[in-house]
Amino acid sequence: MYERFYNFTGMPFQLTPDSRFFFSSRGHGRAIAHLIYGLSQGEGFIIVTGEVGAGKTTLVERLWAELDRETYTLARINTTQVSNDDLFRLTMSAFGIETDATDKATLIRLFGEMLAEHRAAGRRCLLVVDEVQNLTLAALEELRMLSNMTEDGQASLQTILLGQPQFRRKLASPDLDQLRQRVLASYHLGPLSDEETRGYIEHRLSEVGWEGDPSWSDDAYAAVFRHTGGMPRRINRLAARVLLYAALEESHAIDAAMVEATANELHADLEGGADGVGESELGAEVIPLRPGSPPEARSYADLVRRVEALEEQVARRERVFQRLMDVFGGFNQQRSGLS
Repeated sequence: MYERFYNFTGMPFQLTPDSRFFFSSRGHGRAIAHLIYGLSQGEGFIIVTGEVGAGKTTLVERLWAELDRETYTLARINTTQVSNDDLFRLTMSAFGIETDATDKATLIRLFGEMLAEHRAAGRRCLLVVDEVQNLTLAALEELRMLSNMTEDGQASLQTILLGQPQFRRKLASPDLDQLRQRVLASYHLGPLSDEETRGYIEHRLSEVGWEGDPSWSDDAYAAVFRHTGGMPRRINRLAARVLLYAALEESHAIDAAMVEATANELHADLEGGADGVGESELGAEVIPLRPGSPPEARSYADLVRRVEALEEQVARRERVFQRLMDVFGGFNQQRSGLS
């Protein structure tokens, strides 16, 4: 909806990873450099860790967009809460090997033949495994065993492991010593800074034709950073809702108040407390009390503050709902006129 109001060519803040929107922050640029270095070695494991929503998958999407498709064959595994045997079969399937009713010994032979064919054709096989923190030690050992497959003294498979920070603790296990020895590059992806958060928002908007409408105030960018901690996925979620809010209000300027109101609603909708209103949603100012006021007075003041915040939230949602009804009413009229 908001993309039509602002004449965007697409949705700038979708949660699905898309290499077109890759933003080369300091951290993401360094992560790409580590990936490229690791790939240049032609063997072993490359590890990228980061918190949920840090942009690990988008990083690989960007890397894949830049790699020569005639040189690399990429296989990806996204489901990792599986046994070591299931992971092995998922790997075979990801490379196009039929696994039904086939024993493991035969699959290993077929996998080796596939790797040899790709190497003979001048292609390198690259396996990307996401959410590796969920893998068992046995499953990780299975990946190491696959990395042992060589031909003429050269590795036939290279693996990129993506995971959350706790994977580094798992990797420290004595049982994974042999896998650790095969790690050629490793990088931890942190959040964006406040300045990078602003650059990230403007970059994604520019990719869909944004030319300053709507405008964003300095304190609006600061509010987004404050509520998201600079995590790209959280920024996407909040910025998309802010744009929707602004479009429904037919506003061409976004300020901190809009970001705060939207962040509060997100908190209430997705993470809210017992009454659906957390501390960050209490928009009304605290009613001042004289020193030494009895506890009952403080409880009453807090109750008034919460009621005022709820009334303000309900009123705004009613305005948004009415605007939605107007928009869809106009859309239905247009459809009726065309039929």
